[in-house]
Formats: sequence, C-alpha cells, structure tokens
Amino acid sequence: MKFQTQIPIQKSDFPIDYSSKVLSLGSCFSDNMAEKFEYFKFENVVNPFGIIFNPVSLEKLIRRSIHKTYFTEKDIFFHNEAWHCYEVHSELSNPNKKEFLSNLNQLIDSTNWHIEKLTHCIITLGTSWVYRHIETNEIVANCHKVPQKQFVKEMLSIAQIESSLQNIISETQLVNPNCNFIFTVSPVRHIKDGFVENTLSKAYLISALHKVVKMSLSKCNYFPSYEIMMDELRDYRFYAEDMLHPNQTAIDYIWIKFFENYVDEKEFDLMNQVCEIQRALKHRPFNPNSESHLKFLENLNQKINTLVKKYPHFQF
Repeated sequence: MKFQTQIPIQKSDFPIDYSSKVLSLGSCFSDNMAEKFEYFKFENVVNPFGIIFNPVSLEKLIRRSIHKTYFTEKDIFFHNEAWHCYEVHSELSNPNKKEFLSNLNQLIDSTNWHIEKLTHCIITLGTSWVYRHIETNEIVANCHKVPQKQFVKEMLSIAQIESSLQNIISETQLVNPNCNFIFTVSPVRHIKDGFVENTLSKAYLISALHKVVKMSLSKCNYFPSYEIMMDELRDYRFYAEDMLHPNQTAIDYIWIKFFENYVDEKEFDLMNQVCEIQRALKHRPFNPNSESHLKFLENLNQKINTLVKKYPHFQF
C-alpha cells in the first residue's frame, strides 16, 4: 500500500555537474538549497544582495548587475543609525555611508562576473505581495523597519510577474546565452499576508512561471518544491517550530528530489565521497592523541588532498 502521492518530476536536459557554475537567487528557501550545494562542494553563489522575495526586485538587481548600474547616494537613506537601500536586504545595511556604497557596488561587479560565467541560475520566488514606497512609487525589496505609512501594500498581477521573469531571462541571455534557468516557488507560507492571500500569492507565481517556462522551452525548467511540500509532505511534522518553514527533514527530502533529477548521475559517486569526508570532519574522538585517531586523520587528509588536486575549488 502507498500512503503518499508522488509528484512526478521530469529529469533535466541540462543537469548540474561539478564543472557547473550556479547562481541561486530569491527567498530564504534558496539559502536552504544553496547550503546543500556548498555541503557537496558545487560551485554556487547565493543571494549576493541578500534574500529577495518578489520577482520585480530580483529583476531590478539582475538588470543593475548586468548593465553595471552602480548605486549612488540617491539610492540609499539613513534610518535607525544605519544606511539602507530599498533594493537590497537589511543584512547589508551599514552605519558607514561610504563603506556601504562601496560594498554595494563591489557586489554589482562580482554579480556581473558570475552572471557572465554561470551555467545555471536557480530562482526561488517567495511571494506576489509587494510594498510600494509612496514617495518614489517604487516597489521595494525590503522596508528596513521604516514606518508602514510610507508604503502601500499590493499584489503583483500574473502579467507583471511574467514580465519580470521574461526580462530576467532575456537580460541574462544577452550576456550569457548558454545560461539555463531553474525556477521554483518557495514552500514557506507567508501567513502574515493572510491564509487565503498566501494561497492566492503562490497561485499567481505558479501561473506566471508556467507561462514563462512553456514559452522559453529548453532553457527553463520548473522544479516543484512548493508542490512537494504541500502534497508529499502534507504533515506538520515536516515543519519547523513556527509551523511555516520546512524543517531539516523536509529540506533534506526536497534536496534529494532535486539532485535526483537536476544533478548529473555521473556525479553521484563523487557526491558520496564528499559526503563521507564531511561526516568524517564532524567526528569527535574520545582521545584525540590516540594512534587510531591520528591514523584516521592521516587517511582523511589524504582523501581531501586527492579531491582538492582534481577539483581546486573544493574547500573543506
């Protein structure tokens, strides 16, 4: 008997391997997946401008990076003893104005370089709900705890989301026509927007994504992380304490579904070797000076050196 429905996932025609260069952008769930890439030592850059939840803000940052439209003083503001930018996450905020602008523009340079070199861009969309700054009439990525009266909350239409996604693809392919896109919708529920409102938000994202993926054909895929969480893992034991975010078991399960279908099978053996080393590095001996442990460390270092010689980007 089966006690679970399985989400059918089509294997990618452009799988990720250890020569791939991956850029992961979007919601906090993109960080969860990026941690897995890091664990298995794939070349992956994640959210250089911090977590970004909506597609319009992602489009702005990708466009800025591709065209090297640097941030200036008019793009930043001072609030609560720090300088902020409405286009980036508050984790980048800085009390030093000059340093803040310099850091932002260095990120534009590095992201531009990565976009031109990457093989895969993984974009995780979090919500269709956005906040528009009343004074500038611009959609913001982060409100930085500025009083709510300075913003109006609105929901992006399917057409707006579709337009942003198409612009992301077309702008990227201008400088990197070989880039492949993997889109997904975050399984994290944004209950602060309301239960019904969250469902509507996710539905808009999925509707727009499927239109874009269908139009873009071979260069774009849709990975059903949201559907896996809502269907295969439809139980609160797969949620964190806040009952909104997937817990580690759910993240591990979704990752397995991802790599089984989006990572080249020829890399599975190497992934197992990396995993063995990672587990060994976490080993805590009863006697660190024992002969057996010293031999264990010697063998471990040999394994690490062997892999690093073959794959110089590996760092353990």
